[in-house]
Amino acid sequence: MPELPEVVVTLQGVLPYILGKKISHVTIRNGNLRWPVPKDLSVILNNRKLESGRQRSKYMLFRFPHGHMMIHLGMSGNLRVLPDDSLPEKHDHVDIFFDNKVLLRYSDPRRFGSILWVEGNPEEHKLLRNLGPEPFSAEFDASRLYSLSRGKVISVKQFLMDNKNVVGVGNIYANEALFLSGINPKKAAGRISFPAYGALVFNVIEVLSSAIEQGGTTLQDFSGNDGKSGYFKQELYVYGRGGKPCLKCTSLLREIRLGQRSSVYCSTCQK
Repeated sequence: MPELPEVVVTLQGVLPYILGKKISHVTIRNGNLRWPVPKDLSVILNNRKLESGRQRSKYMLFRFPHGHMMIHLGMSGNLRVLPDDSLPEKHDHVDIFFDNKVLLRYSDPRRFGSILWVEGNPEEHKLLRNLGPEPFSAEFDASRLYSLSRGKVISVKQFLMDNKNVVGVGNIYANEALFLSGINPKKAAGRISFPAYGALVFNVIEVLSSAIEQGGTTLQDFSGNDGKSGYFKQELYVYGRGGKPCLKCTSLLREIRLGQRSSVYCSTCQK
């Protein structure tokens, strides 16, 4: 599944071509995504100018004078900017045409993503209102994690991946940040010290920043807005490397399941 860095990279890639441009029309070839695409989206957006775009968790929020278009890439979705005469392929479900002769194309083989229209404050939408802070915000700090974790017996990895505590730390980046922090992912969240949470906050930010800088993580279904795969996977320390030598101490990495997700760690480096 595309994670937060992939969403940020996609948004950074498409915005320069469509920001400040007006929409001429929308073509919906298949609106049966995770939630139905509004059938009147073309009417809603016709002749409206895109004023800004931002990311909240894994959602992209495109602001117009009268509301927001909220897009989630799901498990296999992507957005690309193309010339407005580009022919669609099998999984190209929605095209949004702009007045500068380009279109924003949403493709999604598995159709688990979504395109929704939100009037009013998008932060109050049911999909967003209960989310925790962004990892790059001032609210995400050791004090918050330490306080929320007291008495928790859930594993620290599952705690870190809970969107109510902080958004956007998916499986890949949780594995990596815990390794760099020297924290065993199985350890109870309530047993992690304040200094350890300080290290974890620092490494979450570092890992996500690095992934964004390098274009996201290479996943089977993810490609950047330019159609090319991301590159961060080349620098992963533990994710996807179960049974291979640790890059720091050469001990064999262990792979287990935590909360239905694969977790890889070094029992020597992570205590």
